Amino acid sequence: MKIKKILPVLLVGIVSFALVAGIIFAGSGGKEKEGAAVKPEKVEIDRDKLMRIANLFPNSTLTMEEKLKELEWFVRASAPYRGMKVKSVAESIAVHTWESENLTKPFEELTGIQVTHDIIDEGSVVERIYTQVASGKKVYDIYINDTDLVGTHLRKQTCINLTEYMNGEGKDVTNPYLDLDDWLNLEFGMDYDGNVLQLPDQQFPNLYMFRYDWFNDPKYKSQFKQKYGYELGVPLNWAAYEEIAEFWTNDIDMINGVKIYGHSDYGKPSPDLGWRFSDSWFGIAGVPDKGLPQGIPVDDWGLRAENKIPVGFSVERGGALNSPAAIYAVEKFVKWLNEYAPPYAKGLAVYEMGDDFGKGHVAQQIWFYTAFLGNEPYRTPGSPIVSKDGKPQYRVTVQPHGKYWQEGMKVGYQDVGAWTIPTNTVGKDRAAAWLWAQWVVSKTVDVDRFIAGTTPIRKSTIFSKWCDEHEGIWGGVITFYRSPMEVLYTPTGPNVPDYQLFQEQMWHFIAPCIEGEKTVEQAMNDLAMTCDILMKSLYLPKYSPKLAEAKGAEYWLNQPGAPWPEVPDEEPKTIDYDTLVKQWRATQ
Repeated sequence: MKIKKILPVLLVGIVSFALVAGIIFAGSGGKEKEGAAVKPEKVEIDRDKLMRIANLFPNSTLTMEEKLKELEWFVRASAPYRGMKVKSVAESIAVHTWESENLTKPFEELTGIQVTHDIIDEGSVVERIYTQVASGKKVYDIYINDTDLVGTHLRKQTCINLTEYMNGEGKDVTNPYLDLDDWLNLEFGMDYDGNVLQLPDQQFPNLYMFRYDWFNDPKYKSQFKQKYGYELGVPLNWAAYEEIAEFWTNDIDMINGVKIYGHSDYGKPSPDLGWRFSDSWFGIAGVPDKGLPQGIPVDDWGLRAENKIPVGFSVERGGALNSPAAIYAVEKFVKWLNEYAPPYAKGLAVYEMGDDFGKGHVAQQIWFYTAFLGNEPYRTPGSPIVSKDGKPQYRVTVQPHGKYWQEGMKVGYQDVGAWTIPTNTVGKDRAAAWLWAQWVVSKTVDVDRFIAGTTPIRKSTIFSKWCDEHEGIWGGVITFYRSPMEVLYTPTGPNVPDYQLFQEQMWHFIAPCIEGEKTVEQAMNDLAMTCDILMKSLYLPKYSPKLAEAKGAEYWLNQPGAPWPEVPDEEPKTIDYDTLVKQWRATQ
């Protein structure tokens, strides 16, 4: 492969590194200013106001008296910060819009702190936090930033250690009712040593979605079994998913005069396309080693890390980004997008894809972010996928896995947006921002926030009375979160040393494969080499990468574990959805 073929993307990466990894030392270097520890002033408690605010959140897991105690704590703890302003930012999904519209004003009434909670696209959130930590100039006091960046933050030391803050400087502004043990997956925002760097605000899995009504129609079940020889059901592997996609797209073709597709996806050449792969597509294909949360020592980006030190992406250096499993993963993505998805899908970005299933012409989708279930097509009675009495005609469940996947590997991906305080938010600004973050994740509001956004963070919410009464809503999200599968769904782990730098390479190299401009094998070889070159140039304050010696693909493919050598095709397998749910419930 010639270097000139990768030069444009390589230059983009080097510029990103120069701005983010290099300038950061000037931006965050030096001792940060300590915030003065001010004890709360004696304040009068307006119990009528507390009652009115408590009544805004009727589905809380707390009793009225417990809510009032938590609200009173916010009033007292915020006394030294009244009149301050906080700027926060989050990505544009339903839960964050609800936070902005429903939580800022009650918080201001309680605390006297005025909050501007901006809602922008996820790419811009990442860009702004990178800009802030690189330049040292504050853009926001606090971010809801994906825990996919935890490896970046811990290496570049770009955000405060919340564990240290809660036990030290921020002790007086840390909610005694916060109950960190109640979090579903607090570990997703932790460093290698178990310190909380990012506090989850919302999380949602990437699940398999299908038309429950169609899959259970005796006519379609009979047709499928007659042709393929096994039951139409939830696919357990990619071999079954592909045949089911073929069945709906070409064998059924039309339902009630509407063209039907057996798959939907998105392929627009844009940063979104990078998420399509970094969000564990390689993981569910079977690229990484066994182990949780991401595979040890090779994770679900195909990155090998030894003793917390990233050492290589390419097979030649013990990584797996251009391994047979990774090539297989991308080949299946390209094939299914071109052969079984609506023709326009190649031009969709991720947010445009979010409501596509809701149009009612797609039978199944292997890649569905459940945060989109907060959107109207999935909630509105009488929509193409919701009956007139409000019952969903779809279900969501665990994704099928590729032929390289083995028991003991991660099962799927969870996106986790988490409160992240940059190091240059200091003193009273830090305290006020921390108060705001804790209000948003408080038990007082959490169930109602979940209802708005389908993105739970607390065990008490998932096992609340409201969820008991509404488990069938949204096609099985609550059922999934109550299942043993939830803990096997994890985000990008701490091994990735610079999330933005490496994630953006993926879409640049893979996009040309969609139109056949480059073979998948060529693309993945170029991608892996580029990532190795970029990683060699990184010099970070902590656990800095150290590129391993290249020993060649033959050597590594003959070693135990990832990268895995070629494996034969698998036999398709399916399971009835209701049978699967019964199996989960038997383990509760």
